[in-house]
Parts: sequence; structure tokens; C-alpha cells
Amino acid sequence: MRLSTRKLLDRAFSTTGFFAIALMLGALGIILVPMFKRGAGAYVFRGTIEHRKVEMQLFERGDLEALREDMALAEAARQPVYDCLLEFRHHQKERLDQAIDAVERLGERDDGLGRRIRRSVQRLREMQDLEQQINLLIRLEEVTRRQNDPALADDLDLIADVISDLEDQTTLYGEMVRHLRELFGPLPGDDRQIMPRDRFGQTRWDRTQVKLQQLLFVESWDHSDRSRMGESVSEPRKQRYLDTPLYPVFDEIETNIEAMMRPRFTFYWRFLTDVSHDANIFGGIGPAALGTLYLTLGAILFAVPLGILAAIYFTEYAKPGRIVSLLRTCVSTLAGVPSIVFGLFGLAFFIHTIRVSPSKSVLAGSLTLGLLILPTIIRASEEAILAVPQAYKEAAMSLGAGRWRTVLTVILPAAMPGILTGTVISMGRAAGETAPIIFTAAVSIGMGLRPWEVFDNPTPALSWNIYNLATEHEAVDEIRHVQYGMVTTLVGIVLLLNVFAISMRARISKKLRG
Repeated sequence: MRLSTRKLLDRAFSTTGFFAIALMLGALGIILVPMFKRGAGAYVFRGTIEHRKVEMQLFERGDLEALREDMALAEAARQPVYDCLLEFRHHQKERLDQAIDAVERLGERDDGLGRRIRRSVQRLREMQDLEQQINLLIRLEEVTRRQNDPALADDLDLIADVISDLEDQTTLYGEMVRHLRELFGPLPGDDRQIMPRDRFGQTRWDRTQVKLQQLLFVESWDHSDRSRMGESVSEPRKQRYLDTPLYPVFDEIETNIEAMMRPRFTFYWRFLTDVSHDANIFGGIGPAALGTLYLTLGAILFAVPLGILAAIYFTEYAKPGRIVSLLRTCVSTLAGVPSIVFGLFGLAFFIHTIRVSPSKSVLAGSLTLGLLILPTIIRASEEAILAVPQAYKEAAMSLGAGRWRTVLTVILPAAMPGILTGTVISMGRAAGETAPIIFTAAVSIGMGLRPWEVFDNPTPALSWNIYNLATEHEAVDEIRHVQYGMVTTLVGIVLLLNVFAISMRARISKKLRG
């Protein structure tokens, strides 16, 4: 081959290599940059007054006096909305009184029906719940209309009109109250709420904007053109409330929403350490992040010693033969077994057979993940040991060192950078696996475990919780920031573990070079 042709091929191969690296970096950027950008929203965002209330009530953090001042200002801005609600209820009460007066006129009859109506009127005036009063009015109107008495027709028509009007108003009122509770949390006069999601409104300004749009507009689908798919159409919701006292609420909220929610720049670094509340709607991912570390480190502690010992056996002690060939085939086969099979094996063997724990536990999950990454560590360690120059071994043994001492003091230190490379790859896989820990270690919700509790307790884990929140959570759209925050944190943990291992490998390599 001519020298010019060889140089041309070398440049072509180098260019191809650089292009492949650039393409890989570009693909990583396309995938990771949007993910990190959205994941950062779990830590840095505009938090509303509701977020500061969550911090104080659930975690007992923050300045109580400053919070009270903020709450007073927010409540003052919301008061016109509450006044419209009270006016609407007063209007409903007036309409209800008209119907009760008409029913009372029906009860002037001196017969069994009249006595029944008079008792019902007394119950109506004693009731406090509007919906119950409407239901009783409906029953009275139906019973009285069955009498077919022409003298009662006018009052019955009035009652029917009032009932229809009240039912429409009750529907509108319930719709408005539902949206306001989603924005602001409990309204004045609401009963004490048990679930945190019912005790607080929107904690983030971006979600507040979404809920505001849902309040201001009604989304429907236009299927008039059958040649195309339905198109989304948004209509102002306030048109439905045109002749009601709630009509001014829409303009009031749209104009003063910032004063009502008081958003403020928030750096919520405790998202990484806080316990979650109400199925990850509030709080952080502390237990899941800690559980992921436990499972990853436990798998490494179990798999690395076994993997290195197996590699030493294959390279230094095993003689070529059928048994060794079978063992190598088994290791290669294990590397291709689906991870869900390891999970089922861990459940059947570690939990039900040898009973390392009564049920799911971090220990059982770590052992299962250790088996999963064991083939990778064996192969990487074996290749690293074989890459050590034979002269190292011959020099050590010529000085009188035995085989084990040679392996321990000469071969392993020289092979350590390669072994650490396999360990780095294995750590990343162990941290991100979901299937093996579903059956052996992971739960959706739980507290962070202390180190001595890992032997018989399950734990939340980032990989399982990401899947769970993205596919099975009842409020999946409300907690997108939590999902992306978990993904970003998991990738960050894997990167930190890799950086730590790579730095150790670099230090060892530097020492070996002298």
C-alpha cells in the first residue's frame, strides 16, 4: 500500500471517529438538555403562598411572621371573590325562600296532604344544606302534582321554575367552587380537610397558570368537518355566568391572580432530601434517592468481590476443560438474561427459599441487582487481568512470590483501572434497573431507612418511582415536575458515582505509572 493511500485512510478513519463522537454528543445533548431543563424546575421555580404554607405546616420551616403577612395580603386580594360567592349563595337563598313560600301556601289544605306539606316546610326551614332542600322540594312537587288539583297549578309551576333555576345555579356554583379550591385551597366555611391536597392550593406559579386557564375557558371539540379530526375549541367560561353574581369573579381573578397567589422565586434544594407527602404531590424525593444509593452500593459490595474472585479463578487457576468452558458459557448466558427474570429469581430464592428477609427488603434487592451485574464485572475484570503484561507475573514469581501473592500484590493493582471501568458500567445499570427491584425491594411510598434497617425493610427507589408516577399516579399531570426531577436526580446520581469511580481509576493509573 502506498504511503499516500495509507495517510488518506488514516485521515478518513480519524474523521469518521470524530464525526461519530460528535454525533453521539449531539444525541446526548438532544436527550439530556431538555430533560435537565425540565428537571431543574423541581428545584428552581416560582413558588406561591401555598408553597410557603406547605413548608410551614408540613415541614415546620420558614418565617412564621412573614408568612402571616403574606397570607393576610393574599386573603385580602381574594376577598372580592369570596364576596361574590356569598352573594351568589344569598341569591340562591332568596330563590329558595320563594319556593318554600309557595309550598307553604300548598300546605293550607286541611287534609292529609296539607299536614304532610306543613311538616315538610318545617323541615325545609330547619335544613342548612341547599342540595338537601332542593331534593326535598323536588319530592314535594312530584307528590303534590299527582293530586291533579287545578287550584294548585300556579304554585306548582312556580316551584318547578325555582327548582330548575336552583339546579342550574347549583351546577354553576359547584363548578366554580371546584376550580377555586384547586387554585386557592379550602374556601371560607369549608370543613377541615384531611388530605394535604385538599388543604393547599397550587404551590407553583406554572401550575397556577394552567389552572387559571381551565377556570377562564371551557375546552370542547369541534367535529363539524368530518373529513378531519376534531379540533380543540376554547370558549370563555364566564358566558355561562352572565346573569349571576359570579360573573365578576372571572375578571377579578384574571386581573389580580398574582396578588392572590403571591409568587416568589424559590430554590427548593430540599427537594432532594424531603419526605414526600400525599403520594408525591408535596415534598421531595429524599427516601427514593437514599433507597437508590442503598441498592446501588449494596449491589456493588456484593458483586465486585465475587466478580473479581471469579475472574482470578478463570485467568490464573482454572485449567482448560469442559467444566471451565461450561462456566464461561453460563456467565455469558447470564449477561443476556432479561432483568425481570432476575427479579423473579430474587423473589423466589432470596425471599421465599433462603429467607434473607421476611418480605421485600433492601438486602434482597441488592443481592438480586448484584447477580444482575455480576457477569459484567466478571468479564471486565477478566479482560483487565489478561491485559496485564506477563512480565509482571514472571518478575514477581522469580523473586520468590507465590501465585496468590503475585495476584494480590502485582496483577490486581495493575488491572485495577480496567476493573473499575467494569464497576462504573455496573453501577450505572444497577442504579437504573426497575424490574429486579419490583419484586424484591421497591415500594411506592415510604420513609428513608437508617443503615441498620436495610436488612428487613423495603425502600422507595428512583427508578421504580419514576415508572410508577409516570404511568399509575392519579394526578399524573399535576406532578410532571416531580417526574422530571426524579429523572434528573437519578441521572445525576449515576454521573456522580461514575465521576467518583473514574477519578479513583485515574489516581490508581497515575500511581502505577510512578
